[in-house]
Amino acid sequence: MPQGAAGGSSLTQERADQVMIITQTPLRVGLVGGGTDLPDYYREHGGRVLNATIDKYVYVVVKQRFDDDIYVNYSTKEIVSRVEDLQHELVREAMHMAGVRRGVEITTLADIPSAGSGLGSSSSVTVGLLHALFAYQGRQVSAEELADRACTIEIDRCRKPIGKQDQYAAAFGGVCDIEFGTGDRVSVNRLELSSDRRRRIQDELLLFYTGTTRQAGAILGEQRANIGSRLTQLAQLRELAREAADGLREGDVDALGAALNKSWAAKRELASGVSNSFIDDAVEKAVQAGASGAKVTGAGGGGFLLVVCPLERQNSVRKAIGHMRELPIKIDPFGSRVIFNAHRDIWG
Repeated sequence: MPQGAAGGSSLTQERADQVMIITQTPLRVGLVGGGTDLPDYYREHGGRVLNATIDKYVYVVVKQRFDDDIYVNYSTKEIVSRVEDLQHELVREAMHMAGVRRGVEITTLADIPSAGSGLGSSSSVTVGLLHALFAYQGRQVSAEELADRACTIEIDRCRKPIGKQDQYAAAFGGVCDIEFGTGDRVSVNRLELSSDRRRRIQDELLLFYTGTTRQAGAILGEQRANIGSRLTQLAQLRELAREAADGLREGDVDALGAALNKSWAAKRELASGVSNSFIDDAVEKAVQAGASGAKVTGAGGGGFLLVVCPLERQNSVRKAIGHMRELPIKIDPFGSRVIFNAHRDIWG
């Protein structure tokens, strides 16, 4: 049973057995600075990224079961009696961290394919799991704690060769200017944009599915190995993130497209798998058709192509890369949130 839900009467027991939590956690598009959020780089040199959460989500449902078994539903269904026996490492480690040991059913759902999309889905799952499990225990946690704990699970416990921007984006939401290091310091500055400015930014963002997904681990592993020989490119990416963030604060939306274009040229040099001839061709066609900037989201190699383009040129861009399916998006100003809490509904 959740902590604090135990009771002496049969009525209390009956009510406690109804506990269910649902969290909604946004995915994100990495705008500028990706790669500088790898700990091997920012701890010594400092990193900076600009990203934005979008209205595409990961949902996590945690429901108390009558028995003591653990049911986990994702692309596979697991039924175990001990947390340690779970194959889904993010669920396993999140349950350990939140102190939930038995008698739950956990279901994860996503608006888009969650593996290899380049939209930070793995970290959104981790943040959403933690948020749901802590709420199940009757505990509220801050966005900062959610992000920090998600990083601990993914980077320290599961040994994923990833950076830290995705966890903080998923937890905080909105358009975030995030600085990393030196050392392990993380500073999140959400851009307080007027509704008109936010609308103009999102009106110029187009997202297209390349038709392929990829595992980011190999690309990011190569990026980590190349850090020592790519310091110039990483410093440029960090500076471009600053320029883009400052431009948006001042109302210069055009600064985003210019920074995106320059950053893609630098990002392509970080590892061999970041781009390929198919992606290069799509980026070139988008820019020639009038886009101010284009790049692949996330580590690269597949997933989604992000395009920044003025409204009057967007139809030309759509025609130029019409072989790709467009995913309409809006900026979501919120981070991970609990959208259903049976504790609150039952206990008031």
